[in-house]
Amino acid sequence: MTAPCPFCDVTVPWAELERHANSHFELEDEQQKQKRLATDRDLAQQIALAPSSPHSHSGERVEVSHRGKSNYYFLLCKFSMDNTTLGTFVHNNLVMDDMSCEPSCDDAVRGCGESHIDEKIACLIGLQIRSPFYQVETGLMALLKNCLELEAGNSTSILSGYVDHFHSIESEDVGWGCGWRNIQMLSSHLLMRRQEAREVLFGGSGFVPDIASLQRWLEIAWERGFDALGSEHFNRKIYGSRNWIGATECAALFRSFGLRARIVDFGPKELESLCLSVPGSSLGAQVSKINDRGKRKVVQVYGPMDKYILGRHYDTPLAGSRGDENSRYSSMQLGNNLGGGSGDNVLNKCARKNKGSEVLVHWVWNYFSDESLSKSGHHRVAVSEKPPLYFQHDGHSRTVVGVQVKHQQNGTQQFSFLILDPAHRTAALKTSLKENDGWQKLIKRGFHTLKKPQYQLCYIDPGIASEGEMELLKRIDSIFLEF
Repeated sequence: MTAPCPFCDVTVPWAELERHANSHFELEDEQQKQKRLATDRDLAQQIALAPSSPHSHSGERVEVSHRGKSNYYFLLCKFSMDNTTLGTFVHNNLVMDDMSCEPSCDDAVRGCGESHIDEKIACLIGLQIRSPFYQVETGLMALLKNCLELEAGNSTSILSGYVDHFHSIESEDVGWGCGWRNIQMLSSHLLMRRQEAREVLFGGSGFVPDIASLQRWLEIAWERGFDALGSEHFNRKIYGSRNWIGATECAALFRSFGLRARIVDFGPKELESLCLSVPGSSLGAQVSKINDRGKRKVVQVYGPMDKYILGRHYDTPLAGSRGDENSRYSSMQLGNNLGGGSGDNVLNKCARKNKGSEVLVHWVWNYFSDESLSKSGHHRVAVSEKPPLYFQHDGHSRTVVGVQVKHQQNGTQQFSFLILDPAHRTAALKTSLKENDGWQKLIKRGFHTLKKPQYQLCYIDPGIASEGEMELLKRIDSIFLEF
């Protein structure tokens, strides 16, 4: 069985793929480096002197075609040139399509490995690959909103505004890739709904990269010092592996772009010492009130998948990563207003002897409703500006894209999370939503399905971190709520 290298497109045996791909980042011996460097300089001079390259006024932007991106980033990394310097070097207008001899991706990535981290980033921006996904023409969230509006009964639903679904692929990541797929889903929202995030995520590429590219971005995040302790579990290498990842890796990746990714842990009291409060979190000051004694201990969280899979063999896909729970509902008391009034009112209800999963349900409801909401034409469905939640438990992770409460005649309320699961096929989700048939079993998860002893959420606060804040974000910590 063979597969193409994601960096140079050379087809190699599957067993050799990881070694071959990693070789792109390995350093050459000094003699070979010098020989290749001389060849590359000759090539750059030939480009600069080529008669077919038209001249342009000094200071103009260098035009790089899609086909020639690898050449551009190759030169950028190899000679540490910025756009202006590179443009001058090639007569201010480097036209790649006319080149008959192009440096390979292998040259480009190897050049990055020899340069400092900023040049690695520049190369990855040019070489990363857009992740394919099953695109729903009208948008999956729009279909879900329509179904919620048509539901019988008295209910209130709150949804994230936009999310693309990325499902695991049998030949690529089934059994181990759920964490990466949830990062992709979260990224799709950020790229579409947050302009400041779009400008910084993945080098401003404007698209969601594939898993291999995300693995490279995570390695760069580790190299820059984000979640240094957690990275030790992977020996700071994850590209090409089937290692499970979890919320800390998700947070480290987004934080490396300046996004304020936060983690909340839900678990029994005895696990509180494994968690750490989040300084600066927009919700941190409020949710701390939920703890009976008002104390949060200061011990750093570990990866991979935090404490959930410590002691397991990280490179082996685990059984149970399919998310097959049946959809059920719960009955519990909560205020009838859509937002619960002030954030303090909703959170204070958690302190009134709420036990077990109720704390998690209250937190998620408050997260999506804790701001002004944009109601659709149908008063029962509201759209929140909040991004979806990365939802982790032992054995699997999913993406929470909303929450629903059904108001019962006896005054009780039934809560359900609205979830996109990487284990489900996007085509199946689309069909069930379009036909308004069977989608509840795929998307709704009731209170009583929350049977795991521990859960973890990763959410992203608005804005971009300052330079000083970036240093603080390198340490991954969490808010702990007794579950």
